Amino acid sequence: MTTRRVRARRGAGLLLREEILRAAEDLLAESGTEDALTLRAVALRAGVSTPSVYLHFADKEALVEAVCLRVWDELGRLFTDNLGGDPFLALGRCGRAYARFALDHPVQYRVLMLRPSATPGVPPAAAQAFRHMVSVVTACVETRVLEGDPEELALGLWSAVHGCVSLLIAQPSFPWPRDKEALIDRIVRIAGFGTALYSRLPQSLPPSEELAAGLDDFGVRLAARSWEA
Repeated sequence: MTTRRVRARRGAGLLLREEILRAAEDLLAESGTEDALTLRAVALRAGVSTPSVYLHFADKEALVEAVCLRVWDELGRLFTDNLGGDPFLALGRCGRAYARFALDHPVQYRVLMLRPSATPGVPPAAAQAFRHMVSVVTACVETRVLEGDPEELALGLWSAVHGCVSLLIAQPSFPWPRDKEALIDRIVRIAGFGTALYSRLPQSLPPSEELAAGLDDFGVRLAARSWEA
């Protein structure tokens, strides 16, 4: 006699997927490393069979990427929260928020941004991060504080901040300064002001002494006004 398989109730598959992701998220938080997210360990934590996990995730890489993406919406909220007011100052706030987000979620950032994606094409996390950056840069281009193609400018700015946080995450034993916020702020300012200046530089730069004098004069004129940090 053949036993008929009972059809799962509507929505049960989505609920099971959520339970699996929640279990994986808990394991990730407890261990601090994606190595703990074996399909068997996640299945055990979720109270399901390992084959049940395979119904929703093709392999461990797909599961790890999916659970790490669960925090990624927070990045969009951080960008939104830091918009408003002067676009160039908002760009700086968003850059700092991006860095803090990465350092607050180092495992997720490492999985999603520091290694190849489990799926072909541009990884969703990278695509989202870049879209957020382009939207903020576009506002700066519209006010002419930055000049050039918003996507090209955003790519340069993103690369600078990403490089900073990637080093902080990948090289924790390096003798970084105690005040990492100050380091991040410096990188964000260098990237922002450097980008603003770059598009206005002449093809042929003057000798170093003249360039230094011109920059000194520019700095004095800026310092004569009260600027938000």
